Amino acid sequence: MAPRKTAKPKVIKCPDCDGKGEITETVRVGPRKGRATDHQQSAVCLTCWGTGETTGDG
Repeated sequence: MAPRKTAKPKVIKCPDCDGKGEITETVRVGPRKGRATDHQQSAVCLTCWGTGETTGDG
């Protein structure tokens, strides 16, 4: 009898980027603390590394 294959982990939408793979960050200017401006820039989501998916393992 062949061994059972393990089930693939359940893939769910990333909670931080809502499945888009990118998040928006506020632009800061100036030395040290930095003053926040009204501008936004996109950045890769560090939770899912831009895939938009995360496993449901916790």
